Amino acid sequence: MMNKRLFSILAASTLLLFGLAACGSNDSGETTTTSAKKENKVIKVASHLPPMTDVVELAGDVLEKDGWQVELIQVSDNIQYNELVNHKEADASFAQHEPYMQMYNKEKHGNLTAVQKIYNAKVGYYSKQFKSIDELPEGAKIAIPNDLPNEGRALAILNEAGLIKLKDGVGFEGTVKDIEENPKQFELVPLDLLNLPEAYNEDDIAMTYNYPTYIAKVGLTPKDAILLEKTIDERFAISLVAREDNEASEAIQALKQAMTSETVKKFLEDNHSDTLVPAF
Repeated sequence: MMNKRLFSILAASTLLLFGLAACGSNDSGETTTTSAKKENKVIKVASHLPPMTDVVELAGDVLEKDGWQVELIQVSDNIQYNELVNHKEADASFAQHEPYMQMYNKEKHGNLTAVQKIYNAKVGYYSKQFKSIDELPEGAKIAIPNDLPNEGRALAILNEAGLIKLKDGVGFEGTVKDIEENPKQFELVPLDLLNLPEAYNEDDIAMTYNYPTYIAKVGLTPKDAILLEKTIDERFAISLVAREDNEASEAIQALKQAMTSETVKKFLEDNHSDTLVPAF
């Protein structure tokens, strides 16, 4: 009788342990699955400075209700956001216009693609010494960007204002080699975009080109510019950028929708109308 009872207890214990082990395995599986789902709902976005970083964070707030988590990766230069996306360390970036992205693709054999235009920045020229372009003296030094896409845009503004004359047909893609006429013999000084704000304070620089994001470092806005871009080329709109392999993914399409939401548009119009115009 004792042997039968002992056998029953051992059998019950074995079944109980097996059951607990099975439950534990099931719980672990569910936890792993849940964790994987959460990870799949994370969108990593590389960006640089406000208001670009602000837009990314606001898009994250919009997407939160749908279970998405937007992770902002803030970088300190104009190289890393493309490197991160191209090497799949980030899903997307929001820091540049399409011509700049195309330059990266060409130089680095990248597969980046512009997904959505978000806003057009009000770019132009600033001077600490002069209040009008008419005051610029002969031989004055003018600081311009040293990368080809932004150089072409900067020269197009000077051309439109009559300060120089570019070859017919170059449009926004001209270089200093395309200058046919330079009546006042201006000296064009190429600098990295991030160094242009410092050039504004240099005594020998009469005028410097810049974006609102960068010139804000020296306390200026487009209202302080002595020359602003008049003709807008939509290719230069600051855009959401992804890769060719993930452009159509659920995550990037959700991000695109959030960044073109009324919430983002209202934020841009209410808080940054002096520096940009929404492009959607």
